[in-house]
Amino acid sequence: MPLGSRGPWDKSESRYCGVETEFSDDVPGLLSYNISSGGFDFVVAPLMNPSYRPSSVGKDGRNSSVMPVAGSDLVLSPSEWSSRVVGKISSWIDLDSEDQTLRLDSETTLKQELAWASHLSLQACLLPAPKGASCANYARSINQVLQGLNNMQLWLRVPLVHVDDDPEEKSSSHPNDSWELWNSFRLLCEHHSQLSVALDISSSLPSPNSLCRWFGEPLRVAILNTDCFLTNTRGYPCLSKRHQNLVTGFFNHSIQIVISGKLLHKLHGGSSGSAALNSNNNAERVQTHPLRVYLDYVGYLYQKMDPLPEQERFELGYRDFLQSPLQPLMDNLEAQTYETFEKDTVKYLQYQMAIAKALTDRVPDDKVSDVTTVLMVVGAGRGPLVRASLQAAEETGRKLKVYAVEKNPNAVVTLHSLIKLEGWENTVTIVSSDMRHWDAPEKADILVSELLGSFGDNELSPECLDGAQRFLRQDGISIPTSYTSFIQPITATKLYNDVRSFFLVLHYRSLVFCLCPLCASSCAVLQVKAHKDLVHFETAYVVKMHSIAGLASSHPVFTFIHPQHSVEIDNRRYKKLEFEISRDTGSVMVHGFAGYFDAKLYKDVHLSIEPSTATPNMFSWFPIFFPLRKPICVKPGLPLEVHFWRCVGSTKVWYEWCVTSPCPSPIHNPNGRSYWVGL
Repeated sequence: MPLGSRGPWDKSESRYCGVETEFSDDVPGLLSYNISSGGFDFVVAPLMNPSYRPSSVGKDGRNSSVMPVAGSDLVLSPSEWSSRVVGKISSWIDLDSEDQTLRLDSETTLKQELAWASHLSLQACLLPAPKGASCANYARSINQVLQGLNNMQLWLRVPLVHVDDDPEEKSSSHPNDSWELWNSFRLLCEHHSQLSVALDISSSLPSPNSLCRWFGEPLRVAILNTDCFLTNTRGYPCLSKRHQNLVTGFFNHSIQIVISGKLLHKLHGGSSGSAALNSNNNAERVQTHPLRVYLDYVGYLYQKMDPLPEQERFELGYRDFLQSPLQPLMDNLEAQTYETFEKDTVKYLQYQMAIAKALTDRVPDDKVSDVTTVLMVVGAGRGPLVRASLQAAEETGRKLKVYAVEKNPNAVVTLHSLIKLEGWENTVTIVSSDMRHWDAPEKADILVSELLGSFGDNELSPECLDGAQRFLRQDGISIPTSYTSFIQPITATKLYNDVRSFFLVLHYRSLVFCLCPLCASSCAVLQVKAHKDLVHFETAYVVKMHSIAGLASSHPVFTFIHPQHSVEIDNRRYKKLEFEISRDTGSVMVHGFAGYFDAKLYKDVHLSIEPSTATPNMFSWFPIFFPLRKPICVKPGLPLEVHFWRCVGSTKVWYEWCVTSPCPSPIHNPNGRSYWVGL
């Protein structure tokens, strides 16, 4: 039974909680006890008798042709095997043992069990944790299996350990940071997309920065041991505040919980934990499963989470989907794209506020009846900024004359209809032209535009506004007046794997601007193909980032100011940035960089998607992702030095980027060979 629901939109896998069990020959009975009676959704169960060793088969008269598996594939239906059972590979396996017999037995058993799990069409198998710091032979064997594996996922069990100061831990055969163990294993398996992490949670937790790394990794399940739980005043299990926050983070990232261990809480009267935790439960039930009290507590944590805000619900279907950025200068936008932009009321309210302040500054109160402000909306689209400008004029009592300049002939048709519908014929003049080539009949007092992209300047706002500012008065106001791009190093295993292997090319307008996540697959034009070339690692993608870990605070990159009255305008830029990753984070893997912008519309009115200053409930922009061709591992205390260039040619603008420390990467996208924006 799922942990609960936080609304009809809640389709997260983390609603389902499993339990780790011992080996049983009676698989139907095992499911009946743990699922039907115990209330768990699936079991993580051994597939083979733990006493089995290939080297001893036949020596004691046992039948060497039949393996001691948990049961015939006929004891459950294929759908039950697939949805109710996660295979647990024998925990005694040690493929890096010095004992040759144990090593060979381990390799044989591993492949036998995984072959049996594949035959059963299991969705996943839990691999035992590496026994020591060296895991090369274990990884080699898993990598061999991965090359021919069906759709089954392999979950490598990794204990959540990050010890900085304990000399006893440091001298042990295990690394003092379990992330290092995982990273070594996945590098040996070439970042295979079917290899994921099962994080073993214990009673002690590492630092928050160290924990943060895991949310950018392919973490599929968290194994919550019963010794993690404390005891509340009524004798029931509970978790520390830090453990609660961690579990809530797992829920938010669709990471499933598995309860493991023995009952450590002596409950009076044998009552269910849910009765103590849920005030709406009027009758206490008889406890039938020893671990049900822990399941009830996890369900309680799930149900008390705050519901997602409306913006997050809207974006839920688009999380971690890579999309090509818009090129509105080269391409004419479609009606669906305009419609979605226009639904972002927060953005246009900010624009209206900025225009109102500019009008007030431009025309003093004693001249409102004498002065008419000339305002030009460049890139008017279907008119939302025209409407915001007129509403600002009405709000401030200022007289306004508006020029709506738009190059898209299809949007101009809509503009003409809007003018007639609203009765703005005497106030608004429509100009069907590219702003860079139009000869304005008079100078503008205020120039308004919404040409910003996810990285600020990546939709060529500088080039467009530089071309349009010739018809702005010398003392005129540009809205926006400036904007700055930001980058942040991130761990983003899912995004990296999408780029390097089977990547869905979803055009930005086809996916982001479909309002219904359920029909995204039918209304987007999808092309599924293998991406083995560097072109896709040298392209910037728009993406609603979710399964990522930000490794340091974002740093500013390029700033543009309008109007720009320099004699010679040069929109080329170069910036060297250095990021310091906190020592208590441990080592990290950098898969690329998240890009944001912060725009000053006018005075103190801002638009921002940069995390520390983001405008609440604004959804017009998702961040941009600059991938690295090869992820870079950064050790604690070492700086990450990054270089970004904005290059301008006669027909295009493009970015180049690279890392020079702790180790150099190739310069990505030289001469805009893979990704560029057309002028």
